[in-house]
Amino acid sequence: MTMDFSKNAEERPEPSKADVKGNIPRWLQGTLLRNGPGIFSVGDTSYDHWFDGMAIMHSFNFKDGEVTHRSRFLRSDTYKANMAANRIVVSEMGTMAYPDPSKNFIFKAITFLNHTVPDFTDNGASNFMKYGNDYFATSETNYIRKIDPVTLETQDKVDYLKYLPVNLASSHPHYDKEGNAYNMGTSIAEKGKTKYLLFKVPAVAEKDKGKNVPVLKNAEVVCSIPCRSLLTPSYYHSFGMTDNYFVFIEQPLKLDILKMATAYMRGVNWASCMKYCPDESTLIHLIDRRTGKEVETKYYTGSMVVYHHVNAYEDDGHVVFDVIAYKDKGLYDMFFLSKLNTNTHDDAYSKPGYKRFVLPIHSDKGIAVGEDLVKLKYTTASAVKEKEGKLLCQAEVLCEGFELPRINYDFNGKKHRFVYGSGVEDSALSQMVAKLDTETKERVYWSEDNCWPSEPVFIPRPNGESEDDGVVLATVVNPGKPGFIVVLDGRTFKEVGRAYINAELQNGVHGFFIPQGN
Repeated sequence: MTMDFSKNAEERPEPSKADVKGNIPRWLQGTLLRNGPGIFSVGDTSYDHWFDGMAIMHSFNFKDGEVTHRSRFLRSDTYKANMAANRIVVSEMGTMAYPDPSKNFIFKAITFLNHTVPDFTDNGASNFMKYGNDYFATSETNYIRKIDPVTLETQDKVDYLKYLPVNLASSHPHYDKEGNAYNMGTSIAEKGKTKYLLFKVPAVAEKDKGKNVPVLKNAEVVCSIPCRSLLTPSYYHSFGMTDNYFVFIEQPLKLDILKMATAYMRGVNWASCMKYCPDESTLIHLIDRRTGKEVETKYYTGSMVVYHHVNAYEDDGHVVFDVIAYKDKGLYDMFFLSKLNTNTHDDAYSKPGYKRFVLPIHSDKGIAVGEDLVKLKYTTASAVKEKEGKLLCQAEVLCEGFELPRINYDFNGKKHRFVYGSGVEDSALSQMVAKLDTETKERVYWSEDNCWPSEPVFIPRPNGESEDDGVVLATVVNPGKPGFIVVLDGRTFKEVGRAYINAELQNGVHGFFIPQGN
C-alpha cells in the first residue's frame, strides 16, 4: 500500500496502552516525544508543502517494559485561526495563504500588509527543545510554544523578540552537563546590520526555582557574527558545539529578504525566495566559547547545503566536525506534496554525503602556502593554507545516503564512533534506519516491507559499558495498518521488541527523549 502524505491525522489525547511484542528493556524509563506535520487541508484549502502541515505531537511513555501512547494537535495561534475560518489563513514557508474571495477590500489590504512585514507562524512542527525546566514545540521562526510533556497540552506562546533580537532561530539547540541550552538565531537588519547570534539560555537558577519566571528572561548573547550580506542571510538548521568552541557554517543557501517582503504581492511562496549560489564558497566560523570571539584563522570550503550537523569535537589542536551535506537545494523541493504523492523516483534526487571536516585551530605564520595543516592520521580531510592565510578545507566523505543523524548525546562535543540515522540511498523518503561505524565505515540496517521508519533516537543504558550500549527507538508508519515503535539493540542493531499503537502514525520530523524524573 502506498503512502498518502497529504492525509490528515487524527489525534488521540487519551493515553492508550500499546501491544508489546518481544522484550522492551525494563531500564528504559521515560518518554519519547515526536513532532511533525499532521493536518494538510482545512475546508477547501490545502497546503502545498509537507513541512507546512499543522503540527501533531506524539508521546510514547516507557515504563517497566510497557508503552503508553497519546497524541495531540499543537493548539497554536495558527491552528486556531485556520480552524475558526475553516480554511488556511496563515501562510507557511511553502504555502501562501490568501483571503476568502468573498472578503472585502479592507480585509484584503490588511492581509497584504501583514505579509509585507510578515508575522511568522507559531506552527512548531519541527522539533522539541528544553529551556530551563520547560519544553517547547518549535519550528524556525521567532515563536516557540510551551507544551506539557505529559498531556501534550499547548501552553504559552513565547516570542524570542521580546528577549533577543532574533527573527529566525534554529530548532536544534545544544545542552551542556549543567542544563544550559545554547542556540542560534538570525537578526535581520537590526540597527542597519544583519547578524547571526549565538545565545545561551541558562539552567533555572536557585533563586528562580518555584517561581513563574519567563525562561528566556535570563537569555544572553554569547557571540555575534556579522552576515556577509545585509539582506541575504544564510539559511541554517543546526550548528556544532565542542567543550570550547562553536562551529557555524555560513552556506550559500540564502534567504532574500526583499523578495520575501514582496512574495505575497507577486503570488509566490516564501520558499521561492530562498536562493542557492553554487559559485560562492561556504564560510566556516569557529567561535571560542570562552571569549565569544571568532578564532584568528579563517576557514572556507566549496559550496554545499547542510541541514544537519552530526557532532563536533576537539583532537590534538584541531576541531573535527561532521555534517550531512548536499550539492544543491533540491531536497526542499522534493517535499512538495504534489511530488510526494506521485510515489515515483525523482531523477533529480541529490544523495547527501556524510562529510568530516577538520579545522586546525592555530595557523602558524611560518607555515608555507600550499601546506596541509591537518595532522590527524585517521582522516583524509585537509586544510590547505592559501596566500591570504585562509585555510581551504576539503572534507573526507565517510559515506553517502545517510540523513537525520543521531548520536549518543553523552558524546556530544566528544570524539564519537557510532551514528544512527535514516538510510536515504535512493530517495529522501527513508524506508530503513542505519547504524554507521565512523572508524570502519560499515553500516548495518533495519527495515521491513511497506514500512516507513522515522529518525532513530539513541537512548543510552544507565551506566552503560560502551558508546553504543543502549537502545534505538524509531516510530514506524505502516500505511493502512496500526503503526508501531521499534526498539533496536544499540550494539547489534537487532530488534529486541516493538509496541503496536492502536492508531495510524504519521511521518514525523524530529524526536526528543525525556528520561523519567526529568
